[in-house]
Parts: sequence; C-alpha cells; structure tokens
Amino acid sequence: MPKLLDKPHSRSPPGRERGWQRETHATVSTGRLESDALEVELPGDSSWAKIAVIFFPAARYHARMNITIIIAAAGVSRRFGEQDKLAQDLGGRALLLRTVEQFTKREEVGSIIVAGPPEDFDAFKEKFAATLGFHGAKVVKGGSVDRWETVRNALAEISDDTTHVGVHDAARPGVSDKLLDRVFAAARTLPAVIPAVDVAGTVKRVSADVTEVNEDEDAVADLILGESSRATIATRTVEQTVDRSNLVEVQTPQVFEIGLLRRAYAQDDLTGATDDASLVERLGEPVHVVEGDSANLKVTTPADLVLMRAILGVKPPAERPTHKRF
Repeated sequence: MPKLLDKPHSRSPPGRERGWQRETHATVSTGRLESDALEVELPGDSSWAKIAVIFFPAARYHARMNITIIIAAAGVSRRFGEQDKLAQDLGGRALLLRTVEQFTKREEVGSIIVAGPPEDFDAFKEKFAATLGFHGAKVVKGGSVDRWETVRNALAEISDDTTHVGVHDAARPGVSDKLLDRVFAAARTLPAVIPAVDVAGTVKRVSADVTEVNEDEDAVADLILGESSRATIATRTVEQTVDRSNLVEVQTPQVFEIGLLRRAYAQDDLTGATDDASLVERLGEPVHVVEGDSANLKVTTPADLVLMRAILGVKPPAERPTHKRF
C-alpha cells in the first residue's frame, strides 16, 4: 500500500479561474519508487466529473510546460465543396485564424506551427501568413497525401526547448479554454493525452458493397420526364450492431511529451495512422483519455459550418451589418 511521506498540502492550481475546483499534491512511497499523487476534481455534472487520483513518478510532473502546437491545415477538404473551408468567415475572421487564436492566449503554449497544403503553398501563405505571423505562428509545408506526413514535417521545425507537442485539427475552431485546461493539466503528468466524447448513438457495421435501388415506376412521370428521371438510392446492408460501451469519438488537441512523439514518428511504417495517438499505441505505450467537448466539432461540410456559427454565436457575413463584415 502507498505510504504518505509528508502531509498533503492544498494549493491554487493554474487555471483555477477557468473552472478548476481543487488540486492537492502528496509525496507517496510504494517501497520501491517515490511518487507524487495528483488529485483533481473536474468541473461539471457528467460521468467524467469525478475525482481522479493518479500516481506517477515524481520526475514525471512538469511544473513548467513549453508546448508547441501543430495545426494540421494541409487537408484537401473534398467534402466541403469548391470553397476554401479554412477561409470561411466566422464572426469576421477566417476559420483557421479562429482556431489558432484559441492557443495564443495560453501560457503553456510557447510556439505555434501551421502546416499548410504543399501543392498550393504560395497561395496559402498569401492568404494567411501575414495574420498568422502577427499571432507568432510559423507556416510550413504539410504533407501531400496523409495527415501523418503533415505532422512529421512540422515536427522537424520544433525548437529544442519544447517539452510537449499538441496536434490540433485546423478545422476545430470551437476548442474551449475548459477543454484545454483538462488536456494540459493531464499532460503535466501523463505522456500521451487525448480528448474524446462518449459515443451517444447506436453504432452499426455495414457492408462495403453498395446496392442501388430505383424509385417505383410511374407511367405518367416516365412518359413526361423519361425513365432517367427516377431517383436512385444507394444502400448498404447491416452486418453487426456494435456494443458502444466504452466507445469514444476522439478529438484534438492531442498532447504528447516531445520524446514520445518523436519515437512514434521514427517508426518504419506510419501508413494507416488516422491520428497521432494511434502511432503512440503502436509503440505499446498507453494513451490517456480526458473528457472532450461536443462543441469541439470538426467542420467537414457546409452544414457543420452553420452549426459552428451557432455554437460560437456568430452570424454569416450576409446577416451582419456592413461595417461588421470585415
């Protein structure tokens, strides 16, 4: 059983004004290794809002963090259509800038790297570099095919004094201070931390094969419009209903100790990795999950943009007074 070596003492943790309620430290001995115990009471009423006691080597706790944030902004965004998703207006500022601004006011963040599309890099810089530079962000070329290429390119630009790396989707402008509080606080102790939300709906696995179904025949419509006017509906077959117990939908930012993330990206085969945590998992290292935020959605389609404007309480340009559109 762990033995307390000295009396725990309460202190006012960083970020208390943003919702932290109590943080207590104690030195603990297991007989082999002296450790710290971190007790954190998270705000909120959900099942995640409970007191968590984490035992960890005393040397693991990072009193001072210097996080480099990598903004992955090299995606093609085919599902959004012809328009530039990252340039869409959110309350008078581009979506990408809204995302970056969420990190500029955090004292834990020392630098920000934005990795843009390599095929259209000059146009990307012309559109965003000046404003990003004003916020202290550096713009580099991302990958041309997979997301991991983008992060790997950005990792090569990280300064030597970085203690942690946080990787965030450029299309998640709704990340809140409370969510960053949770992720960063956990990352002071744990080497790999990601936010996630519980899967709420029913989850089913379906077939890869698609079957097309045509509308019923309508002799009058066919006579007027022809058979080609009938709607065709694509369907797939349910193969299994998946037990959603302990299933979560992962979000960003995902924060890692710099050494761990470098090891993850030094692996020979990075193919198939859809997020950075999966590469850490391939090393056999644990990845820890904290409560995410349903408002931290990724803008993928035009409908998502409408929802994000509602979440942020901003109107599209056409609905704002002329002097507030820019």
